[in-house]
Amino acid sequence: MGAEKSIIIGSDHAAYDLKENIKAYLLQTGHTVEDVGASGNQSVHYPEYGGKVAGRISEGEFTKGILMCGTGLGMSMVANRYPGVRAALCNGLFAAAMSRRHNDANILVMGGRVIGIDLAREIVRVFLETPFEGGRHQLRIDLFDRIP
Repeated sequence: MGAEKSIIIGSDHAAYDLKENIKAYLLQTGHTVEDVGASGNQSVHYPEYGGKVAGRISEGEFTKGILMCGTGLGMSMVANRYPGVRAALCNGLFAAAMSRRHNDANILVMGGRVIGIDLAREIVRVFLETPFEGGRHQLRIDLFDRIP
């Protein structure tokens, strides 16, 4: 399988059940999945898991990742602190598509307490299938990379 079919995922305790469901969906659709945790519903600190995924994206080990916490807000904040990471909180299909088309997002973030499983699966599908448009949008991404 190519690098595009290899996804790294992580969550905190609040989105553990959603993570497990999304992991099963990814495997069913032919992806390989590296799950960095959490490993259950017991309370954990989301920055640890957000950092594991964002760090590996930042280092170029993976091209796509998925993070989940209760609202998705905390994971978004953590992930976007890493160089080269463009994490997008997407609790709807339009945001998932646009995050890829215009922003070349490389981490999808979702809120486990915000959306249901069926919608989450569709968001993942749209995120992974939507290409980046490039062009003027690439110029804007290049501006991201100039921010210290």
